[in-house]
Amino acid sequence: MQQHECDIAIIGGGLVGASLALALQPLVQRLGLQVCLIESHPPSEIQPDIQWQPSFDARSSALSWGTRLIYEQLGLWQALEQHVYPIQHIHVSDRGFLGSTHLDHQEQQVEALGYVVPNVWLGRVLWQGLQKAQSTRILAPAKVTKINFPNPDVAVLEGEVNGEPLQLKARLVVVADGGRSGLKEQLGIADQVHDYEQSALIANVRMSRPHHGWAYERFAADGPMALLPLSGQDMALVWTRPGQQAAADAALSDSEFLQRIQQSFGKRAGRFQKVGERFTYPLKKVRACEQVRRNLVVMGNAAHYLHPVAGQGYNLAIRGVVSLARSLDASATEAVVAGKTFHPGDLQTLEHWQSQRLGDQDGVIGFSHGLIALFANNLPLLGHVRAGGLIGLNLLKPARRWLANKAMGL
Repeated sequence: MQQHECDIAIIGGGLVGASLALALQPLVQRLGLQVCLIESHPPSEIQPDIQWQPSFDARSSALSWGTRLIYEQLGLWQALEQHVYPIQHIHVSDRGFLGSTHLDHQEQQVEALGYVVPNVWLGRVLWQGLQKAQSTRILAPAKVTKINFPNPDVAVLEGEVNGEPLQLKARLVVVADGGRSGLKEQLGIADQVHDYEQSALIANVRMSRPHHGWAYERFAADGPMALLPLSGQDMALVWTRPGQQAAADAALSDSEFLQRIQQSFGKRAGRFQKVGERFTYPLKKVRACEQVRRNLVVMGNAAHYLHPVAGQGYNLAIRGVVSLARSLDASATEAVVAGKTFHPGDLQTLEHWQSQRLGDQDGVIGFSHGLIALFANNLPLLGHVRAGGLIGLNLLKPARRWLANKAMGL
C-alpha cells in the first residue's frame, strides 16, 4: 500500500483541479505546504518541445475575458494564447422573428469579448505548469473510492494508484472530479437537479468563408445553436436538441447533417462545408446542496453544472478556483499574525468563501436558466416581445454593455 500525507488533496486533475493546484502556488511556497493532485487519466504527452497541432475534432471551451485575466495572473496566458481564437463579435438572434443584437469588442474597449481554446491544449498548458509547481505531488493514474473524516483535523482518502492500494491523509480535500466518481453520493451530498429534457450536440464545422472572429447565438423553440470561432474557417458548433433528437441528428450522414444545420441556422455565417466527429450529452442544471464542510470543498462541475447556452460554466468554476486560493491565503496570513496554526480545512474559512461565491453562482446560473426559459417558448406573442428586446439591446449602449459584461465574465 502506498501511504502519503499532504495539506491539500485535489481529487481530479482536469481543467479545474489543475488550475487550482497552480493557483495555490503562492500559498504553498510561502508556508511550505504540500499539495497532492490525484488524476485518473493524466495527459499522455506534456513535453513543451513537441510540436502541437489542433485536431479538427478537438473539443473546445469558451474562456471569458475575465478568465484570460486570471490565467495572466497565473503566468499561463503567454503559453495558452498560441492556440486560442478570439471572439471579437457576438451576434444574437431568434429564429422566425425580426430583431437581433450585436456585441463588439471595440465598443467594450477590450481585445476580445472572449476566446475559444481546444481542451487538449488548455490541459497541456496546465500540466506543463504543474511540472514546475513546488511541493506538489501528482498521483496518476489514480482514483479515490472513499473519503473518511476520523477526526476534525484530517481526512483519510482510500483508493489506488498505479494499481496499488492508496491511503492518503490530508487536512483539506477538494473534490473536482466532475461529480462522476460517486464520491458526493458516498459523502451524502445531494444535488438540486433540473432536467431540461434536451441534449447538446457538439461538433466542429468548416464554413465556406472565414469567420473573422464572429460568434453566433441563434435561439429557436427547439433549442439554441451556437457557433464559436476556431482556426481559419472552422467553428465549434453547440446545438441544443429536444429529447432524443440529438442522437438521431448525430447519426445522420455528413451531407444530411450539414443540410440540417444549414436549414436551422441559415446563411449568415456562410455555407456549412464539413463536419467532424459528433458528441452528445444530456443537459441538466445541477447544483450541489453542500459545497463545503469541515476539511472538504466541492468545486467545478461537481458543484454546479450549467446549460451551455451562455458558455459560462467553466468561467464560473475558474473564478471559484481563484477566490478559494485567495481565501486560504488570507486565512493563513491572519493565522500567522495571530500566532495561530493555519488549517486549510477550517470550517469558518470555507463557509466564508462559500458565502462570497453564492452571488456569482446565483447570477450566472439564473442568467443561463432564464435564457432557456425565455427563448424555449414558441408562443407568437412572446416571440415578438423577445424580438423587441433584442432590438432594444442593439439600440441601447448601457444594455449592450450589461450583456457584454455577462459574456466577458465581469
